[in-house]
Amino acid sequence: MKRRDSLKALTLSSLGITAMNPQITLAEQREFEMQAPPETPIKIPGGRLKEEAIRDAKLMKEKFLTAPEMATVKVLVDIIIPADDKSGSASQAGVPDFIEFIAKDMPQNQTPLRGGLKWLDIESKKRFQKIFTLCTKAQQLQIVDDIAYPEKAKPMHSQGVAFFNLMRNLTASGFYTSKIGIEDLGYKGNTPNVWEGVPEDVLKQYGVSYD
Repeated sequence: MKRRDSLKALTLSSLGITAMNPQITLAEQREFEMQAPPETPIKIPGGRLKEEAIRDAKLMKEKFLTAPEMATVKVLVDIIIPADDKSGSASQAGVPDFIEFIAKDMPQNQTPLRGGLKWLDIESKKRFQKIFTLCTKAQQLQIVDDIAYPEKAKPMHSQGVAFFNLMRNLTASGFYTSKIGIEDLGYKGNTPNVWEGVPEDVLKQYGVSYD
């Protein structure tokens, strides 16, 4: 029995009302329907089809990476792109959530991601008797340095190398398509209704001026 039906049955029973009174039954039904929260309308961003927006909304409600896995992802992406004087870190740009979405949007990445995160913890336990997120920064970098440079990596670290390559690509993709990353690049894009003329250095290069 559905929750709404069971609540309705309890209400009618307590009032001594049976199904012999259809008017009151209908009134009760309408009351419960009015209490039900309306569905949130799906927003369709510019350039997206309705079907794509519906699929994106569905994926956003799903969960793939566990909380400990997300914690490891956060540490790792900030090692790949840390904060500096110019911009924030990868995690501040929302890269962990981007990777979580990609794992659901492109399921072929799920096994490499989960397997790589597991490899990272196993390697950390071998070296330092604790999982990656509990290691010191120096210990974390020691492991990362062994898998971040494929041409220098040992064959025994091949799984870690493949995982780190994937993480580096996803981190860069997520960061440089975020607001923080685009500002870090200094990319302005097309700005309508704004024209300040040819830059001065370009005018000098070609020996021309507006005078």
